[in-house]
Amino acid sequence: MANVVPIKPEMIRWAVDRSGMSLSDFPAAVSEWIKDEKQPTFVKLEAFAKKAMVPFGYLFLDAPPVEKLPIHDYRTMQDKGVRRPSPNLIETVQDMMRRQSWMREFLIDEGHVALPFVNSESINSSLEETVESISRWLNLESDWASRTTTWEEALRFLIKKIEAAGILVFVNGVVGNSTNCALNPEEFRGFVLSDPIVPLIFVNGADSKAAQMFTLVHELAHIWIGEDALVNLPLLQPGPEVVEKFCNRVAAEFLVPEAKLRAIWTTVESKPKPFQSLASRFKVSPIVVARRAKDLRLINADAFFRFYQSYMDELNRIGKHKKSGGNFYLTQNARLGRRFGKAVIAAAEMGRMSYQQAYDLTRLYGSTFDKYVAFLKTQDSQ
Repeated sequence: MANVVPIKPEMIRWAVDRSGMSLSDFPAAVSEWIKDEKQPTFVKLEAFAKKAMVPFGYLFLDAPPVEKLPIHDYRTMQDKGVRRPSPNLIETVQDMMRRQSWMREFLIDEGHVALPFVNSESINSSLEETVESISRWLNLESDWASRTTTWEEALRFLIKKIEAAGILVFVNGVVGNSTNCALNPEEFRGFVLSDPIVPLIFVNGADSKAAQMFTLVHELAHIWIGEDALVNLPLLQPGPEVVEKFCNRVAAEFLVPEAKLRAIWTTVESKPKPFQSLASRFKVSPIVVARRAKDLRLINADAFFRFYQSYMDELNRIGKHKKSGGNFYLTQNARLGRRFGKAVIAAAEMGRMSYQQAYDLTRLYGSTFDKYVAFLKTQDSQ
């Protein structure tokens, strides 16, 4: 008979609660462990820890640890902070911190210095000057969005500009490459890890494309004031904190300048689909335009919420019939960030890190990593 492992029942219960799953999602034996009727074997306890996404060593503690995210939590849910982060969120933040730490050392060795725009503004800065500074450092012309065909294309273009300015950008809807560990956009839309050498933005790719652009620019504003943040922005609305309100105003002005919107509002407000028309002009989602119109009191709150619900219902309807799939290696450009991926590849090829380290940082292993390297080189040659 396999040796059993003495584990306190409260640690098993804590791990189940922490996972966000119900007890019925686990083998029946787990209920017996919680009731202290049986003890698990080492192998079964390892399998339980993996399913619950809890570090194995935690289960041997005398009491549940207090887990805190190492970044400022600006998430709100009915005006109350969301206190317990999910295992998926915790692992994603830790993964991004590891990547940022490695990239910082790599860039310092390459002779990079602090980026001038990080922490160059404050919440007391002029809104217009902050937006102008972001545009200038990203090397964006005033009509950059109008030169793209769709707002999805505008999002990809903006990410490239942000990476070119020295900021890491990751867009992912799962933990690493695990499609069984989806990130919940209702828990968070994104986060930013500010750093003078290598600031990092993470956008929840499980969120609708309609929200990703706004989240991206909102997080840019956090970098300009030099502050980490975890956000969820329900209805594109920030929490009550002054910092969040400032970053939201910056994002709104950057994407849909007030002067331009007011100048053309009377020409579109009577159209059957005014927000879709404006979205095409500004290359943002219709929801972003509608939210901007509400904040500028061009429409009332009821009109915004009616449009928001109908638009999201339509997106959900389309999403149910949309085929999944796509090019795995093209997806990695978003999940890994093209700039980060190329840096890791360069370091591995120069012998500055082992290939095992490269595998661990990218979560691409063996031949999958090799194929991604070949894919990137093909992309660069085109």
